[in-house]
Amino acid sequence: MANTYTQLYIQFVFAVKGRENLIRESFRDELEKVMCGIITNHKCKTYAIYANPDHTHIFTGMHPAISPSKLMEQVKSGSSKWINDKKLIPGKFNWQDGFGAFTYSKSHIDKVVKYVLNQPEHHKKQSFKDEYLLMLEKFEVDYDPEYLFEWYD
Repeated sequence: MANTYTQLYIQFVFAVKGRENLIRESFRDELEKVMCGIITNHKCKTYAIYANPDHTHIFTGMHPAISPSKLMEQVKSGSSKWINDKKLIPGKFNWQDGFGAFTYSKSHIDKVVKYVLNQPEHHKKQSFKDEYLLMLEKFEVDYDPEYLFEWYD
């Protein structure tokens, strides 16, 4: 019987609802571990993750049995539940609807890992909005500006 062989690398980008700076340094590392655990439980591999105060980047190697949408549903709902159960912020935590998903070849792994892990330095020079719009343009993604993340400048 034949097996399925794949090489699927995706960088996911998603934002905190209201683009509030709710992800605190005091729990960022633990939140990233929770997200990595969810990813691992779905037979995917986390290459890099960085949870900025208002948005998150995750670079994964995907397993063919799960769709990008299903993985993001699980990561976002599971991490929201974890933050809310731990009462890490006042009020209720949610991620915005939607996400960006950008594919890469194996030869780009090191470059994308460095990019994701360098988020704090990167955002000293470029806003999340500018970063995300540039990614959409770079990957030639057709989009309707009305249906992008909520931007609060």
